[in-house]
Amino acid sequence: MKIVMVLVLIQVCWRCAEAHPLDPLTPSELNLVRTIITNSYPTSSSSNLTFQHVALDEPDKPQILSWLSSKSRAPSLPPRRAFVIARFQKQSLEMTVDLSTRSIISTRVYKGHGFPTLTFVEQGLVSQLPFSYEPFKDSLNKRALNMSQVVCAAFTVGWFGEEKTKRTVKVKCYYTNGTANLYARPLEGVAMVADLDDMRILSFSDRFGIPVPKGEGTEYRLSNLKPPFGPKLNGVNVTQPHRPGFTIDGHSVSWGNWKFHLGFDFQVGAIISLASIYDIEKQRYREVLYRGFISEVFVPYQDPTEEWYYTTYFDCGEYGFGQSASSLEPLTDCPPNAHFLDAFYADANGNPVKITNAFCIFEKHAGDIMWRHTEIAIPNQVITEVRADVSLVVRMVSTVGNYDYVIDWEFKPSGSIKFGVGLTGILGMKGGTYINTDQIKGEIDIHGTLLSDNTIGVYHDHFFTYYLDLDIDGQRNSFVKTTLQTRKVKDPKIPRKSYWTTVSDTAKTEADGRVKLGLEAAELAVVNPNKKTKRGNKTGYRLLPGSVAHPLLVSDDYPQIRGAFSNYNVWVTPYNKSEKWAAGLFVDRSRGDDSLAVRSKKNREIEKEDIVLWYTMGFHHVPSQEDYPVMPTLNVEFELRPTNFFEANPVLKAIVN
Repeated sequence: MKIVMVLVLIQVCWRCAEAHPLDPLTPSELNLVRTIITNSYPTSSSSNLTFQHVALDEPDKPQILSWLSSKSRAPSLPPRRAFVIARFQKQSLEMTVDLSTRSIISTRVYKGHGFPTLTFVEQGLVSQLPFSYEPFKDSLNKRALNMSQVVCAAFTVGWFGEEKTKRTVKVKCYYTNGTANLYARPLEGVAMVADLDDMRILSFSDRFGIPVPKGEGTEYRLSNLKPPFGPKLNGVNVTQPHRPGFTIDGHSVSWGNWKFHLGFDFQVGAIISLASIYDIEKQRYREVLYRGFISEVFVPYQDPTEEWYYTTYFDCGEYGFGQSASSLEPLTDCPPNAHFLDAFYADANGNPVKITNAFCIFEKHAGDIMWRHTEIAIPNQVITEVRADVSLVVRMVSTVGNYDYVIDWEFKPSGSIKFGVGLTGILGMKGGTYINTDQIKGEIDIHGTLLSDNTIGVYHDHFFTYYLDLDIDGQRNSFVKTTLQTRKVKDPKIPRKSYWTTVSDTAKTEADGRVKLGLEAAELAVVNPNKKTKRGNKTGYRLLPGSVAHPLLVSDDYPQIRGAFSNYNVWVTPYNKSEKWAAGLFVDRSRGDDSLAVRSKKNREIEKEDIVLWYTMGFHHVPSQEDYPVMPTLNVEFELRPTNFFEANPVLKAIVN
């Protein structure tokens, strides 16, 4: 099949775009925030001001819903405000800035545990400290390493029961001589602890002389690879004679029977809001998802040795999933029919930073089937009806250190939303003394897989926790767990001995809404108990889970205390604008006391309430040699699928040109 993409035909209306109250802050607004705050907090050599997190202060939900309901009457927008976390005089400040009055309307000094997200600026500054530190230079000389080929990076250190904590990071270094794959050549045993506020090294260790892994076989750049090449794959050209079917108006997207708003946040990246689907029978749009995003990504490594025990990352709260967004490459990251959108965030100095091509949006023609049936039971007839599937994908890639996360939101005309994560990039690796597994004797545990000479890929987990504020046909929803239970046939005349049936339970409180998947056959759904189909079924959406993993750390281990939101795959909480972060807002060196798991202990009512579904998709990663030197993409996904939401198949009459 021959396809040609004409990108200019995508219907995009930037200049005519209507302002939307959920639009992310613009570069001019970010500049205004910086001006307002720096005028109020003049800095000197002894009192540095840094911007750790600048984002839209999301208007209250009733304001948004009121604005939506009165759009035809040209209502005024809710006030544009920014939420800012800043560091000043070694304190964390939470500020709300009103952009219309150009003033700071609230300021709070954060007194709790934990620190804000690390910025790229301070990560860059602290990673340069070793090069002027004499003990580190001595270690390089001892190993006969060229300092110009050494790269260092900052890593968060977690919390392990300390009564008092400073804003510190671990600095580890790598040797790039002969490769761009720095993570494959660690200077194992060499590490520093540095103070981010004072920008100085507090301690240094050089515990042992493990060989630096070789550079051969670690390269991944095509221009640096040597023959033989393969496999050789043919590309495809795509033609859309009827032009792409989606329109972009500012940050609002319409396609097929869907419309939604696409936002951006420094901490979580992509935010999908106000997703509604058009019901052709009812002739109107119906609410599905008020707001959704990845709230946290918890990545605990499983090496308890001195050099690695602290390696338990929170990629959103510590490093910023949005800050870490990569510029997408046309034709490779996204297909030829993709349209690209930029994103902006504020750096440590408050200046706007542009991420070119932070998002791509495209219609996906993957050769899938929307529905089909072949009927041969009717005499003298063979009836075949098939509809080719098409979907709309919003994609972002967040590169947090060594890992690249491909994040997809896929909208299907059937009413489903698929949430995809592709994991690729480079494994977390440590140096070792082994070159063959035969050398690993007895009870020795290397806490990983031997990938190459002196190179071990460390065991680890990935837990992706999604925040999903579902508003199914309105805000008053309930969470229903339907278990599939075995029954014995009681009629002696029937030779069948057993069958299964369903038993439904509606969660009353938060405790009822916690679910560990995989322990029993069950279906989970969010329903609107006040809206029913003509057959009397409650309208709803069900969760079709993806990869299921439960934490294997003991519950009182410090990383698991901080990541206790992974204890259950599903949580349900009442909507609260301030409760957006699974691990809390100040995650670096946090103690887990502001997490979803702690908030849920309030055990609030969730029946017929405005509720939020939190879903954690996870897996345990045992590295293999195929993951080296760069990892083929591992895809996991889950789905929100209509359940008695429509009167019948919503794509029965779909027409695919």
